[in-house]
Amino acid sequence: MEITYRTVGDYRIPNLDLPEEAKAPLGRWGTAHKDYLMYHRPVTFTTMLADGTLWKHLQEVDEQAEKMFNQLVKEICKDENINEELKARDQICWVRSMNNVYNRATEIVNHELINT
Repeated sequence: MEITYRTVGDYRIPNLDLPEEAKAPLGRWGTAHKDYLMYHRPVTFTTMLADGTLWKHLQEVDEQAEKMFNQLVKEICKDENINEELKARDQICWVRSMNNVYNRATEIVNHELINT
């Protein structure tokens, strides 16, 4: 493997490029899991980064977490009867209830998928 360099001022910097999968943007869940791995599991983070498996893993976690979050929101709203009727009747109560649902679903996803 041959490495090429470019000169920037007085420094020679290697011309490195990320793999194609690493160029795809991560969502909020993938970014949160990356931060968790980086700060709380640095060996795992570095190993996966070196192996080239980190970005694929983060994208999979992002997709799983998004599906789980959406499913939890739907289930909690159904269980607690938070619907369009409530929204039409009392918007403040609906907003308060939906914020509560989003926060609980976020905590569950963080506990189950992101911070593990």
